[in-house]
Amino acid sequence: MSPLQIQPVILCGGAGARLWPLSRAGFPKQFLALSGNESLFQQAAQRLAQLAAEDIVARAPLIVGNEAHRFLMLEQLRECGITPAAVLLEPSGRNTAPALTLAALAALDSGADPILVVSPADPTIRDAPAFTLALQAAIREAAEGAIVILGIRPDRPETGYGYIRAQKNADDKSALRVVQFVEKPDLETAQHYLAEGGYYWNSGIFVLRASAWMVALGYFRPDIAHAASTAWDVKTLDDKLLRPGKAEFNAIPADSVDYAVMEKCPGSGISLRMLPLDAGWNDLGAWDAVWQVSDKDAAGNVSVGDVMLAGSRNSLVHATSRLVSVVGMDNVIVVETPDAVLVIERSRSQEVKQIVAELDTRQREEHQLHRKVHRPWGWYDSIDEGHHFKVKRIMVRPGASLSLQKHHHRAEHWVVVSGTAEVVCGDKTLRLTRNQSTYIPLGETHRLANPGDIPLEIIEVQSGAYLGEDDIVRFEDHYGRQDTP
Repeated sequence: MSPLQIQPVILCGGAGARLWPLSRAGFPKQFLALSGNESLFQQAAQRLAQLAAEDIVARAPLIVGNEAHRFLMLEQLRECGITPAAVLLEPSGRNTAPALTLAALAALDSGADPILVVSPADPTIRDAPAFTLALQAAIREAAEGAIVILGIRPDRPETGYGYIRAQKNADDKSALRVVQFVEKPDLETAQHYLAEGGYYWNSGIFVLRASAWMVALGYFRPDIAHAASTAWDVKTLDDKLLRPGKAEFNAIPADSVDYAVMEKCPGSGISLRMLPLDAGWNDLGAWDAVWQVSDKDAAGNVSVGDVMLAGSRNSLVHATSRLVSVVGMDNVIVVETPDAVLVIERSRSQEVKQIVAELDTRQREEHQLHRKVHRPWGWYDSIDEGHHFKVKRIMVRPGASLSLQKHHHRAEHWVVVSGTAEVVCGDKTLRLTRNQSTYIPLGETHRLANPGDIPLEIIEVQSGAYLGEDDIVRFEDHYGRQDTP
């Protein structure tokens, strides 16, 4: 008997709004190390890399994510030693059904019909071996034609998750028959689910053949299937980066996997089964969830960073850039970043998204970016700003360079703090080392590069009438960017 071919798929979209101010639109929660030393995305990739067995052969993973996060995805995969089969880039967020359809079409393009093992990028799992065994069982179930979902046995009346109602099969297999999907309930309904039994949290992790997804999507949502196929037919490939047609993809109706297909399967004749997952799963959807999975002191407190607590219990305090002290407060969340501070009652963690929505309405930069902004060449940290000036700390990785560019409204002064800088300024090229500096006049074409083998750090002082990040004319760029500095 031939081994089962599986195609791991990681859905890497989402903004993680309820974990603001650590999670931002430009650096969402899946790229943060909220549980352990690696990001949630890296942990998901490593878990799916452990699924091979005597009867299971795993391909390199397919990653589906936002165009704006392409360098974050590639860099974090490089850091954990995983080479993807491809990174499928969505030009806009159209929810998970179009995202999964891209992955299914990519898998079918190989000429085979592998079993897709689909996971969001952001859950945390405490028991990795149990997770592997559960997914391997789901793979074998899916090989017989079923769509298999992993469900979590609830241990509390949770209102932040969707639920699955499942029952034993007549054939007495370990997989349960899915009877119904139910929306996030109110507290009274969640308490009823917990007392009655037979209800499970929807993990968003599922296993099915690529062809099974396309058949089910074509049956329930032929408009999405057709539009996604049209976008796929005009795709372009740039090394590992695979882009569907932009206009065609933006025309796909937005819908989730659950709404588009899964919730319609019960009673339709499509075999939809569920396997319980008992592996310490948590989707870290809000700060209360982060508190639940974190190590606590004797008073039930979780402290990250430079934190001092007195007379406080069952709280989470996260300090990023300075000392944070909390006295006489119970059941609170306090999160500090260089440009924003959140204080909220722990039980109301879901309401953080209201602040994020207001930031977006006001077009505040704290919604989109951190003060420290990651770029494919390194990062910059805007450490001070005033009338007609801005000061940045810039790090350029060894061998990397910024684009060849100019600015219409600002001049720049660069001072090397460490490493070696290669500077193009007009028709001149010069090398600078620590304590040396140079001036870039307004409107002059310039480029900063690191020819050395250690990180280059400089202090940049900008001066001018307008200092926005969009004041850039790019002539040449190693990273194919047109939208970001």
